[in-house]
Amino acid sequence: MGFAHNNILHQNHFRKDWQTRVRTWFDQPGRKVRRRQARKVKAAKLGVRPLNLLRPAVRAQTVRYNRKVREGRGFTLAELKEAGIGKKEARGVGIVVDHRRRNLSEEGKALNVQRLKAYKERLIVFPRDAKKPKKGDSTGDELTAPTTRANIALPPPFEPEAPRKITDEEREFQAYRTLRTERAIARHDGKRKVREAKKAEEEASKKK
Repeated sequence: MGFAHNNILHQNHFRKDWQTRVRTWFDQPGRKVRRRQARKVKAAKLGVRPLNLLRPAVRAQTVRYNRKVREGRGFTLAELKEAGIGKKEARGVGIVVDHRRRNLSEEGKALNVQRLKAYKERLIVFPRDAKKPKKGDSTGDELTAPTTRANIALPPPFEPEAPRKITDEEREFQAYRTLRTERAIARHDGKRKVREAKKAEEEASKKK
């Protein structure tokens, strides 16, 4: 540690009794056991209900991560309407609703509608009173059907394509050149329209 120029002298404190401030993690195995037991108790309380609520399949944000499919916050009102499920009914049967989310693509919407319909087909709603089942409750053989607590798995992020030969048309296609050409056309579109309008005006004035 060097000293230079007309600066204040260091007053370093190297005896801070650091042993008393060390954070240990000796209770990690015990916590692991407690968490596992808590999960068992929660599962027993839920009965035959799914362990997790049903959430939509959405693409992750930004260009970097949008190739991944993950669970979103909740289904949109449009998705529920198309699947034929009311928003109040959905919350009662383990479907999460997000009134703020919007559908930006038909493909994403169709995927989640299909997810809801698959869940609805598998759903068994046990009536509170077996003698007086309400509208929407399961009846008959449905009540004795085998149940599963696993939720519907997320769809694959992309459809795998079988390997094939590159066609002559694909080989000759110039992707970069096409992109640059389209970009230039879009960029100069306004100027071109102005030029054409001016030319048409001049021709109209000549005819007069």
